[in-house]
This record gives sequence, structure tokens and C-alpha cells, in this order.
Amino acid sequence: MNAAARLGTYALGLAVIFGGAVGAGRIANPAQEPAQQASGEQAAGVGAAGHGDHSGHAAQPVKAVTPGGLQVSQDGYTLNPLTTMVSTGTPSDFKFTVTGPDGKPVTAYQVEHDKKLHFIVASRDLTSFQHVHPAMAPDGTWSVRLTLPKPGTYRAFADFIPTGGGKLTLGADLQVAGDFRPEPLPHVSRTATVGDYTVNLAGDLVPGRASKLTLTVSKGGEPVTDLQPYLGAFGHLVALRAGDLAYLHVHPEDGGKAGPEITFQAEAPSGGDYRLFLDFRHDDQVRTAGFTATATLSDGHAPSPTHDHSH
Repeated sequence: MNAAARLGTYALGLAVIFGGAVGAGRIANPAQEPAQQASGEQAAGVGAAGHGDHSGHAAQPVKAVTPGGLQVSQDGYTLNPLTTMVSTGTPSDFKFTVTGPDGKPVTAYQVEHDKKLHFIVASRDLTSFQHVHPAMAPDGTWSVRLTLPKPGTYRAFADFIPTGGGKLTLGADLQVAGDFRPEPLPHVSRTATVGDYTVNLAGDLVPGRASKLTLTVSKGGEPVTDLQPYLGAFGHLVALRAGDLAYLHVHPEDGGKAGPEITFQAEAPSGGDYRLFLDFRHDDQVRTAGFTATATLSDGHAPSPTHDHSH
């Protein structure tokens, strides 16, 4: 194996990096990321559908506001990984706390979408994704079994609402030992296949404002009309921006039905490429469909560079 093919060998252990923010609809300037982050990065996962060469679209900021998932600390709350070693291929116990403004682990959370805390792990190349739900001990320590599929850099996101506080998405990075061979971003596509299921995407991401996305689920060519609730809805959508993994967490519109269509309102932080991950439950099993989408303005172009406040 030559050195050009091998992008790096990672030492075991966690490398925490600063990055994260409050909810959907925030806008960021990727050029500011190095100044906002301290070191390391994190993610994990379930393989996303479809790989292939993709030239990508550079994210064009519309405003200079930090989006979700890019900070390890926000509004006095900090994500603190406690696990020091993670390996690939075998389940590992991953533990962390969220400390509050008083410096103590938070133990009181509001339940949102059936859970006190949602934990997302994705590979930095966005070809691996998983949405898991850790258990919290009385002292505020969270723990979850993670299986990381390959060496490299992963990013973990804790999505929660502390009692008495606002919604937060905090992120931290994890580096896993081995030969890191990043895969290209999967091609932009409106169709994803998961086993016997096909999911079609209608609608477009538009930078800086809410846009309607409709995902239609079918099985064996027939529409699925008996989706089962998952996390209080018939579908759960997470969007991550290619490059810095800015996080956008959205849910179906109220009054949704059990398929075949699941409709979301989503707001992209900026122009550029995103990976969309739809979790849906059918026949008592949760499945994940992955898409690559590009956020553009209504005229089909990325935002004008004049909106970039990084210069």
C-alpha cells in the first residue's frame, strides 16, 4: 500500500473539537471553522447508500452565524467525552456527560421526540451514519454501544434541550486508529435504495430559508402506507453539510400520515452539498436512506460570493 493511497494513521483515542449550536435555520461561514474549533473531530455509523466520484459544491455562506454541531460548548453547556479509546469493527462503550453553566453534569432534560437526548454519529466523509440513543445514569453520565465501521475521523452530535434552557446541538470529534481511506461524496441523487425499499426525494434545499422536502417510501414497487411511528413521527431527517458537517435536524410537518409520503420543512445554513439521512420504521425495523443534495437559490445558482463575510 503506497503512501499516496494512505492518507494517514490515526492514534487511538478521542480528540475533542469545538463546534455546535442551536437548532435549524442558523447560518455559518465555513471559512471561520478553524478559529471556532480547537482540535479533533467526530462521527460514526451505518453505511449510507451510493458512493461515487462527485466534484462537490463549495459551501457559499449567506450569513456569518454558527450553525448546529460545530461547537463542543454553547450557552454554558459542554459536551464532555469520557471514553479514551475506540476501535473499529467491534462494539465499544462510549460514555460522555453534558455539563451545565454550574460545571456539573446535567441530569434534567426535556423529552423531545420521545427521547431526552438524541446522539448522531457520522464519518467525516459522510458515507457512514447512525442515530443512537444512549442511556443516562443518575449522575448524568450517558453511555451507548458504538461500532465504528472503519478507521478515520468521526463526529458525534448530542441534540437535546436541558430543562429550563433552549435547544442545543453540541459536537465532538473522534479519531480511530488505522489507514484512513476517505471515500468521495456520493453523487447527487433523488433516489435511495435500502434493501427492498426505495425512497424518492422531491423538493430542494434553499439557503437561508425554509423549503419543503417530501420523501416517498415504496417497497417492491408498491407504496408503503403503513409506516410505523419512530421517535414520535413517521420519519426522522438529519442533514449534514459536506466539509464541516454543520448539522440540521428537522422533523415531519404536523398531521403526517403513515406513508408513502413524509414531508419536512428544512432550512439549509448555506449553499453547497449536504447529505440527508432519513430514518423510517416499517415491519418493526428502522432503516436509513441517504441522499446527497445541493442547496441552491431559486435561480439554480449558489449564493453570490458577495454574501461571504469571511473576507
